[in-house]
Amino acid sequence: NVVSFSDGVPGKGTGVPYFYLTTLDPTARNALKDHRSSLAISEYPLGTCSNADPESPVCAKITLTGRLVLLEANSKEAEFARTALFTKHPEMKGWPKGHDFQVFKLEIEDIFMINWFGGPKPLTVDQYLKYK
Repeated sequence: NVVSFSDGVPGKGTGVPYFYLTTLDPTARNALKDHRSSLAISEYPLGTCSNADPESPVCAKITLTGRLVLLEANSKEAEFARTALFTKHPEMKGWPKGHDFQVFKLEIEDIFMINWFGGPKPLTVDQYLKYK
């Protein structure tokens, strides 16, 4: 499913993706039953792949797999996530209250990255999260 996410306020990303989801959508509904999830991101929308086809290995792609978990509504992390999400996607603040939107986080367990020919590049979660 295609969903919006944020990993922090602009210029201060943490690498941890947060989502503002409702159980009216299958993403949240499924995550509450089975936490296994993945997030795939392509470099292509950034416009930095020159004339390369989005499927070309020179256009980087990363897939984060792990557990999509619901955050405690009043936790500091959920507050951080809402700030990150609403800063990047201000329209989210006005989404219908009756739809019971909640904050979810992808707890990353594995990373698959292609950024050139030669197959996936080895990248640990620790390396990914410590990247500056």
